[in-house]
Amino acid sequence: MGTVVLAYSGGLDTSVAIRWIKEKYNLDVIALTIDVGNERDLSAIAERARKIGAVKALVVDGRNDFIRYFVWPALQAGAIYEGQYPLATALARPLIARLLVEVARQEGAVAVAHGCTGKGNDQVRFDVSINTLAPDLKIIAPVREWSMTRDNEIAYATEHNIPISVTSASPYSVDQNLWGRSIECGILEDPWAEPPADVYAWTSDPDTLEAKAPTYVELTFKHGIPVALNGEEQEGAEIVETLNRVAGTYGIGRIDHVENRLVGIKSREIYEAPAAVVLHAAHQALETITLSRDQVRFKDIVAGEYARLIYNGQWYSAPHQDLASYVQSTQRFVSGTVRMKLSRGHCTVVGRKSEHSLYDHGLATYDSGDQFDHNAALGFIKLWGLPLNTQAQAQILPSLGLEENLLNSGNTKVLKGAE
Repeated sequence: MGTVVLAYSGGLDTSVAIRWIKEKYNLDVIALTIDVGNERDLSAIAERARKIGAVKALVVDGRNDFIRYFVWPALQAGAIYEGQYPLATALARPLIARLLVEVARQEGAVAVAHGCTGKGNDQVRFDVSINTLAPDLKIIAPVREWSMTRDNEIAYATEHNIPISVTSASPYSVDQNLWGRSIECGILEDPWAEPPADVYAWTSDPDTLEAKAPTYVELTFKHGIPVALNGEEQEGAEIVETLNRVAGTYGIGRIDHVENRLVGIKSREIYEAPAAVVLHAAHQALETITLSRDQVRFKDIVAGEYARLIYNGQWYSAPHQDLASYVQSTQRFVSGTVRMKLSRGHCTVVGRKSEHSLYDHGLATYDSGDQFDHNAALGFIKLWGLPLNTQAQAQILPSLGLEENLLNSGNTKVLKGAE
């Protein structure tokens, strides 16, 4: 009899999958639970897997690797999908896929399995990553293969005495790690419905915090990576955990997003990501004083591509290596400290400093210490506008049959261009 390594979360889908894989494929199941900051009783989850029928239940601590090799590079890149989603779940998938392959090799397994649905993004992330790292391994995706609805799964679990925490009355699907918490299903599938209070677990309701006084945190970065909180050097996971807790008490990090899934559908997702929201804002603020204008402009383009690449499951790809090399180059001088003000539902940058700052007070000030050469502005303006003026005289005005003085007359025909 062969063996399959199942990415086991302890939730409904993967709990049902242990028994289903045994029945369908006649394979022994090794349950592999990866700790990426899931805030669960992992030993109890492993014990549950064994009770359901797993021949072995393994737990791997992946928190430090997750932050160091996946979260920090994404933070350095400024990767936020569609401008809202900090990619918490998407960033964990390539790590889990890698560990699935590693354990499968160690255990001599013929297959790996995951609990992804047939219309979600995670199936792509897992399958593409696994096929890239180990194309010889068979991939089993029970939820994609069986014809059960969520209610059917709950009934199946009840019939076979499979312990689960999800009920028909509380149908949310939740995934969480150090970088964020994702919630979907249930009433959230109606994009008009306001998320109920019980959806949130990490963040306080901002509307109840009128009496809560703001607080300040200082974040120190080295080469774009957070290394200290309030002047105290800490490990990455510790910084993230602290910010999740502190910023969460101010209601910071709630995201309600209708996003475009890779498989072509729109999905309403609720996210909680207090630390991610604060750190992205702080990192971007530090870049404003350490990167040139053209670096910032082009890096914004790269950030969008980087985010789509992560979201679309292309972590183990040549384009990712290419973009990562560029991002690392941009972070050479992104070192310094940012002061953030945390208040009801908001985090605001209120200070930034760096020994590599491009901000020159003598050039920026309007006071007596002004060192900017105002006389140079006239020549600069003339040269900057020269191509526009040349084209207007040679093409735009003659094509409209208008005199030059109409260009600034407010005549709307001029603004329409040549026809």
